[in-house]
Amino acid sequence: MTEVEEPRSELNGDEEEQPSALRTFLGLFLVPLLVVLACVAVFIGFGWIAYDRQSTSDYLNDLRSSWKPRRAQAAYELSKILTADPSALDEEPGIREEVRRLFAETEDEEMKRYLALVLGYTRDPEAVPLLIEALDDPSSETRIYALWGLGKTSDPRAVPPLVESLADPDPGIRKTAAFGLGELGDSQAIPELAPLLDDAIVDVRWNAALALANLGSDLGVPVLHRMLDRSLTTQIPDITPAQAEEAMISAIRALASLEVEDSRELLERLSKDDPSLKVRQAAIEALRYLDG
Repeated sequence: MTEVEEPRSELNGDEEEQPSALRTFLGLFLVPLLVVLACVAVFIGFGWIAYDRQSTSDYLNDLRSSWKPRRAQAAYELSKILTADPSALDEEPGIREEVRRLFAETEDEEMKRYLALVLGYTRDPEAVPLLIEALDDPSSETRIYALWGLGKTSDPRAVPPLVESLADPDPGIRKTAAFGLGELGDSQAIPELAPLLDDAIVDVRWNAALALANLGSDLGVPVLHRMLDRSLTTQIPDITPAQAEEAMISAIRALASLEVEDSRELLERLSKDDPSLKVRQAAIEALRYLDG
C-alpha cells in the first residue's frame, strides 16, 4: 500500500522559523488594538450606567456641554423624567429660564426637539411663545415636537396655532396637532377636529377620533369602532402588531370614557376572543367601567 506523503513546506528551515508578516502584524498591532477597544467599550458602558443615575442638575450641566451627543442625550433624559413627574424641575432654581434660553439659542435640532417636550411638560407659560415660534422651523420633525410640547402646556394660547396646523399638508403635523388639541381639553376645538375624521390618512383619523373623545365628543365613535377591527388595521401599510395593539387599547379606553353603550357588544367580544392579552384586559376594564 502506498502511503500518502505529508505535504512539504516550500520554505527552507530558516524561513520556517521566521514569523510571517501577517503574524507580526497581528501580534504587534491588531491584538493590542482589540484590547484597547475592549477597554474603551467597558469604560463607555460604565459611563452610561453612571449617566442614568444623574440628577436633573447633572443633566442641565450636560446640556451646556460642548459634546453634541451628550447634550441631546441630556435633553432626552429630562423629557423622560418629566413625562413621569412634570414637577421634577420645580425645586431647581432658575431651571426654567435656563431651559428656555437653551431652547432659543441651540442650533442642535435633536436637542431642540427634546427640549420642546421639556418645556411642554413643565407647563411654563413663558415657554409658549417660544414653542409657537418653533412652528416656523424648516424641519417638520422639529415642528411636530413643538406641537407636542404645546399640547402639554395646558395653555389656551396654544389652541389657535394647533388649530391652524390641522390644515397642514404634512400628515405628521396634522395628527400631532389633533393629539395636542385633545390634550389641551378645550371643547371649542371640536368643530375644527371633526373634518379630520374623513382625512385620507388613517393616523390622522385615529388621532382626531381620540382627541374628540378626550374633549367629550362622540363624533369619532365610528372611527373608534373601526380601530377595533383587526381585519382593517392589519391592512394599514407599515403598522406593526405593537402599534395596532396600542391603537386598539386607546380606542377601547376612549369608548369607555364616552360611556358608549352601543359599544358593549364589541367590547365583550374583544374581552373574550382577541388574540392580545392586553387588548382583552383593556376591554374587561372598559366593561367594568360601563357597569359602574
